[in-house]
Amino acid sequence: MADIFRRHGAAWRVANAGHVSLGQRRVMTAIESCRTAALGGHVERCEDCAHTRIAYNSCRNRHCPKCQWRAAQDWLAARKAELLPVPYFHVVFTLPAPIGAIACQNKAAVYGLLFSAAAEALTTIAADPKHLGADIGVTAVLHTWGQNLDHHPHVHCIVPGGGISPDGTRWIHCRPGFFLPVRVLSRLFRRLFLDGLTALHAAGKLSFFGDLAGLSVSHALRSYLAPLRKTEWVVYAKEPFAGPAQVLTYLARYTHRVAIANSRLVGLDDGQVSFRWRDYREHGRDKIKVIRLSAGEFMRRFLLHVLPDGFHRIRHYGLFANGHRVRKVELCRRLLDVPQPIVTANDRDAADGAIDPHPCPCCGGRMTIVETFDGPLSRPHHARRLDGL
Repeated sequence: MADIFRRHGAAWRVANAGHVSLGQRRVMTAIESCRTAALGGHVERCEDCAHTRIAYNSCRNRHCPKCQWRAAQDWLAARKAELLPVPYFHVVFTLPAPIGAIACQNKAAVYGLLFSAAAEALTTIAADPKHLGADIGVTAVLHTWGQNLDHHPHVHCIVPGGGISPDGTRWIHCRPGFFLPVRVLSRLFRRLFLDGLTALHAAGKLSFFGDLAGLSVSHALRSYLAPLRKTEWVVYAKEPFAGPAQVLTYLARYTHRVAIANSRLVGLDDGQVSFRWRDYREHGRDKIKVIRLSAGEFMRRFLLHVLPDGFHRIRHYGLFANGHRVRKVELCRRLLDVPQPIVTANDRDAADGAIDPHPCPCCGGRMTIVETFDGPLSRPHHARRLDGL
């Protein structure tokens, strides 16, 4: 990814001047500079064999494919104690393409509405005595891309298979292998989202440009949305996970995933980028293809998925809402009659980032930092020796 931006980013910025946001330019610069001398770095030395190596700093941008592994591990270490010994379900809510066009021009407002409508649909149907009759917890993760990098906003929701009774005295299990009716979820999600979008428009919180400029008028928006009130929206639930360990593995793939991983890139030549993608419409959803795009088109598609500054792409609802998550999870464990998890020293080290993921390549010993230095994009610009030498 960095090679693509380094080779073709400068020319693409010039060709698209005025159409690239500040946030997108920042992402481009971060990816281009990641793990290079531009960001500075440090000198490491093995405590056992004195092997020395130079390591450059990472950009830590959440859109950079090279910076997500450690962020995912840190986040999962913090979430490990919150897992419950019950089946977990994966429910996905997807916006129709006509709504996706509006979302692309109003990312913060529409993505936020997507989160709230999906979470409200889940918690409302789960609380209905005709279905589950319980308060549930939801962890929701926003993805805005499809396999070919087109704009395809949807949320992945990870939900325990059950919840707390309204009086707070017992845990209510869902039916084996079944969580909530997808058709009911879909129709409530559709109504909640369309009503919310209309409210955003009435409050003047939506902007429209280009082919959508006419939607600034309320009656035009109503006409645009009318067919969507009659179609079935895509909501689907996957099979329950095998157990808590599988939930953690799955969360690692979804919570800190970016639009495309470096492992999917096949080649960069003659100004063209080739990458693998999975065509879910063919051969039982397992057809792997290679798509070839111009470098400019590839960068345009990738940058479609840059999120607004400060926008949270992982959110928690119901029992897992941040204001009372610890207390509610403790209550769930009491009702399930399972002990609180024991946090080991290794778990604390992992959560604190104390485990060195890069041991000495010569002897496997521990590498310690003996010197740090800055680059032109880091501050302040001076080197620091940490061993007194």
